[in-house]
Amino acid sequence: MAERISEREAEVLAALGARLSNAQIARRLHISVRTVESHVSSLLRKYGMADRWALAELARSTEREPGPVVGLPVAGTTFVGRDAECAAVLAALEEARLVTLLGPGGVGKTRLAAVAAENAVASFPSGGGFVDLVPVRDGFVARAVATTLGVTEGSHQPLDEAVAARLGTGRSLLVLDNCEHVIDEAAAFAERILAACPGTRVLVTSRERLGVPGERSVPVAPLPLGSDAERLFHDRALSADPEFVAEPAVIADLCARLDGMPLAIELAAARGASLGATGLLAALEDALRLLSGGRGGDERHRSLRAVLSWSYDLLGEEEQALFRRLGVFVGAFDIDAAAAIGGDRASVADLLGQLVDKSLVVHVRGRVSRWRLLETVRAFALAEMTAAGEEDKTRAHHLRWAADAASATEGRLGAPAWREDFDAMAADLRAALAASGGPGEVTHRLASALAHLTFARRHLLESFAHHRTAAAVAPDAASAARDLRAGAGCAHVSTTSNQHVYELLLEAAEQGLRAGDDRGRAIDLARAVETACRFPEAFETGIPHERLRGLLDDAVAAGPGDDPEVAACVAVARAWLAGPAKGAPDPELASAAVAATRVTADPVLISSGLGAAATAALHAGRLREANRITRERLRLLPSMDGDDPYCAPEICNTYGRACIYAIMAGDLRGAMAAARAGIEDDLLSDTHITASRLVQPLVLTGRFRDAIRYAERMWDQWERAGRPAPLWMLPAVCTTVLASAMVEEDVALWRSRAAEVAGGTLGTAAVAAFVDARLALHDGQYDAAAPLVRHAFAVNAPLDPYLAYARAAGAELAVAADMPDAAALLAAATPLAEENAWTAACLARARGRLHKDSSELARSIKAWEHLDAQAEQAHTETLRAQP
Repeated sequence: MAERISEREAEVLAALGARLSNAQIARRLHISVRTVESHVSSLLRKYGMADRWALAELARSTEREPGPVVGLPVAGTTFVGRDAECAAVLAALEEARLVTLLGPGGVGKTRLAAVAAENAVASFPSGGGFVDLVPVRDGFVARAVATTLGVTEGSHQPLDEAVAARLGTGRSLLVLDNCEHVIDEAAAFAERILAACPGTRVLVTSRERLGVPGERSVPVAPLPLGSDAERLFHDRALSADPEFVAEPAVIADLCARLDGMPLAIELAAARGASLGATGLLAALEDALRLLSGGRGGDERHRSLRAVLSWSYDLLGEEEQALFRRLGVFVGAFDIDAAAAIGGDRASVADLLGQLVDKSLVVHVRGRVSRWRLLETVRAFALAEMTAAGEEDKTRAHHLRWAADAASATEGRLGAPAWREDFDAMAADLRAALAASGGPGEVTHRLASALAHLTFARRHLLESFAHHRTAAAVAPDAASAARDLRAGAGCAHVSTTSNQHVYELLLEAAEQGLRAGDDRGRAIDLARAVETACRFPEAFETGIPHERLRGLLDDAVAAGPGDDPEVAACVAVARAWLAGPAKGAPDPELASAAVAATRVTADPVLISSGLGAAATAALHAGRLREANRITRERLRLLPSMDGDDPYCAPEICNTYGRACIYAIMAGDLRGAMAAARAGIEDDLLSDTHITASRLVQPLVLTGRFRDAIRYAERMWDQWERAGRPAPLWMLPAVCTTVLASAMVEEDVALWRSRAAEVAGGTLGTAAVAAFVDARLALHDGQYDAAAPLVRHAFAVNAPLDPYLAYARAAGAELAVAADMPDAAALLAAATPLAEENAWTAACLARARGRLHKDSSELARSIKAWEHLDAQAEQAHTETLRAQP
């Protein structure tokens, strides 16, 4: 049994389970990287684990204590009454998967939902989240949920999928608070989550139903008079004045006039210290009389508006001015934000304290003190701001504050707590940009900074949209070109089409022309050509070769001939364009491109040149060389800025190519390392795509149960993503068939999944031929060997990663089955061993079997050990031990 771990070690272990790097863990926990390394070492010792990957697996598989419902608001006051309603909510959550608390503003829905969620934690071991949607505008519901849950998008991963993956299939609780202003989007999101996460319950607060099938409504009424309403008033009045006393009849009359509405009662009680109970009653009689003739709407709303109006009228002039201007903030704000729209810090701090004392502003305690207005109170403040004719001026101040705050946070990327600070202000940054009204320096500064921040925060699709907005509002062509270039990098990882990347680069080149930036225009044109030739499979419509040739000629003509970066980009584009086909660069020009990119010392450009060289080597059959070059690309990654969209295409492409090329070369250790590094990189994240890359080396190294566990996760994530085109999953699914057979579990299930994924192409897939031959060898099914061997040698796809595996497995099966042409087949497969280490080890074993040569078996064992192919090594050792 492991030693007891500390609370901090438990936090580090949970972060390892979330696939965070040491640097990311350090930022999250506000500790140094060295301290994280110390905790990881301690955990490895206590659990007897070999590496951090094993710890991560332990963290993900261990049954957790009742998980936290993150984001639960911290109450600063006691909760009064509502016992029956709370019990009703808990009962409804047991019976229905979607429960909506219905009631007017100020009735106490949020507080009831928070208390119910807190009481229900033990029933939801997978945890969940409490999401305040008050500051959220249309289009950002999923983003708000993801932020609360600590979820970010991976490359080409829809945000809903990332949220669903976080909630999982276990029992989790998601609270969506204040949905009425985004009701349609909230309803659609809830429906998607309920479909994808069978164990999740969704608790909603709203003024109207979501209208989703299966929704259970729990009405939330005002507090009952004669009991809870009076208790609430007395409790809040004592908070304002510990010596407060009043006749019970007076308090009962006050609560009756306020219709038992909790918010109205709290606002009135806050004045108890200055007016006393009878003074409150007299003031409220006058305030309520003003609205008694109103028609339409809910009477309770009129009483609440009356209390708000009365409370506002009692404020001093400076208090009123700050209060109504604070209505511009859609979320929580700090003292600097308040001062930006209200005056100097000292006076604003004093006024905020007075407004908090009067319950018009809520103090939100944390690492940084922030304040906020409740939804109903904010609506009143906005109306007063408009009535005072201050809206335009206040929104202008809000926009400038947002631009300054975003720019300052942009300068702190990588610093501790920047993500927390950004998340706290993000809703206001978005709102300020949406309300900005058009081009301008301040608007552009905000849009550009927000694009960068959201990319670094891994809100990839949102970042893409902000880059486009920044270009549209840019004050000059040069700025627009920069925004479009960054947007192209973002588009590469946030969308599934490189057509967007190509078109954005051409737009950037056009803006460069207008700005007189020949150098930038040349680079943009060359990168556009490279994109079209390097990623042709990601284009909806092919770009004619003549068009690309013209663009490259324009780049050469535009760019300064002595500029190293221009020369490098042109050299890379020329290599891809001159190849025998799109996706296959010219070998000699690829070598020249590597030389040109090294001159720049830019790791991104060097990686692009190496990418061309590796692909050229691959098409020439030099698999080991392609793998060696790609390992060099991997070593460049730490020198790239993962928060800069410019680096994103090379980061993503490098991880993907590294896994495939390592498998093609039989470099199982390299494939494993690349796959794990890709999952741990938050730009790619742990998705069905990255999981599929890890499954294969796990199987090939004999870690069958680990492979099956990851394959199940891959399949689940793929289904959550809406089952997109699955042909790229075939190698992972087929190798899982092999793993399942080796442990004798779910073979039929994975065979059926392989057939589903292949969609009729299973008979021509090298990986399927490899698996069938390898299983026949394992099971000793030599009577049926001949057709399997013929299938293995009939597959003829030189660029198929599993061609060499299929031929080697087929040859060894022919030897084991004593087929008459076994020696010839073995000889036919032997050339492939020069480029694939797995194939070399397999054929050495086959030669040992054929010639009864123990030295060949020993050579095979050594090769398997070098590859860390544990099952194959054990099998070979068993063969050598036989007489």
